[in-house]
Amino acid sequence: MSRFGVMKHLRLLEDAGLVVTRRSGRKKLHFLNAVPIRLTHDRWIDKYTEPFVAALSDLKHRLESPMEKIYEIYIRTTPERLWEAITDPEIRSKYTFGARFESDWMVGSRFAMNSPKSGGPLGEGLVLEVDPARRLVHTMVALWSDEVRSEGASRVTWQIEPVGDSCCLTVTHDELREGANPEIYGGWPMILSGLKTWLETGELLTTPGSLMYG
Repeated sequence: MSRFGVMKHLRLLEDAGLVVTRRSGRKKLHFLNAVPIRLTHDRWIDKYTEPFVAALSDLKHRLESPMEKIYEIYIRTTPERLWEAITDPEIRSKYTFGARFESDWMVGSRFAMNSPKSGGPLGEGLVLEVDPARRLVHTMVALWSDEVRSEGASRVTWQIEPVGDSCCLTVTHDELREGANPEIYGGWPMILSGLKTWLETGELLTTPGSLMYG
């Protein structure tokens, strides 16, 4: 564009109030005037685009925001015995519908979730933090169906706090996609209830999960 063409366009923008000018010596400086642009947006654009922008913003939030589930239960046991029940594959299978979690539970190690009846792996993960009888953090990738496999990795934190002759166990399942498949986290109430029953009575708890998969 020629110099005269630029001058012509700037003059039109000045006349419309979209550009303001200031003289500095022999120079003529041009500045964008955002106020009328904003007024034009609010009057002619905003009311038509707002519903679509809001819907897209909500969709982005739902897809990108992580979801968190927290479960807390009190169990009459010691931290050491509770830790053993979480990390020992044979004990674990008694309240996780027959599934065994195999690992050495060292930071950086992987674990595998298997069941003799499944015909294939049910899940896997990576151990992130280990503080025996206090805290265990690992990732979790569910593999028992294509639907849950597509959800990718989430994170599970086991926190043990002694309370007199009992323990408060808090399980936090987070880094879940907003709207994640409830199969991934929906079994926790049954699992933790089964853990409490076994530690306190030595008996297995009958739940819908144990009837379906055990």
